[in-house]
Amino acid sequence: MLVEEKIIAEKNNVITLTYELRIKDKTGEIVEEISDRAPFSFIYGSGALLKKFEEQINALKTGDNFEFVLNSKDAYGNWDENNLSEIPIQSFTVNDRIDYEMLKVGNVIPLRDEAGNHYDAKVLSVGKDTVKMDFNHPLAGKDLYFKGKIMDIREATEEELAHGHVQKEEHEHGEGGCGCGSGCGCH
Repeated sequence: MLVEEKIIAEKNNVITLTYELRIKDKTGEIVEEISDRAPFSFIYGSGALLKKFEEQINALKTGDNFEFVLNSKDAYGNWDENNLSEIPIQSFTVNDRIDYEMLKVGNVIPLRDEAGNHYDAKVLSVGKDTVKMDFNHPLAGKDLYFKGKIMDIREATEEELAHGHVQKEEHEHGEGGCGCGSGCGCH
């Protein structure tokens, strides 16, 4: 009798999983829940996920459960005061007016530097001439607890590897693609 060998979580395989993410441990605040109604899929080794997360699920098979904690340095790093910045309020001018609605304390604003790099920053305070922004990741300085299950593992297609992400099925995105600009149907 032949026993079919299961594909394992490794480089260039599409991993579909569910998980619960909490701060610190299994009793901590829930940050995110991904259920089997809408599982998460990614190409293992593509750099889309935290490296230490991938290391924790390495070689798991379909149906395997996982549970682990990533300390802050292995997740989004330590919170760093150097990631706070004062930005001239004039930088937030839209149609010759300062957009104070956008500059509410607590808002996260997508920004771009002179080189075209994208950053998200949280508004900490708004002064007369400057806006104090926090460029730390929202989970910086926090240990993260993950508990989940591997739902499916398959080999990535050549198209998925070329695009660097999992492709949606045609019926999921319909005409016009997914909005990534390539018309490839990614998600």
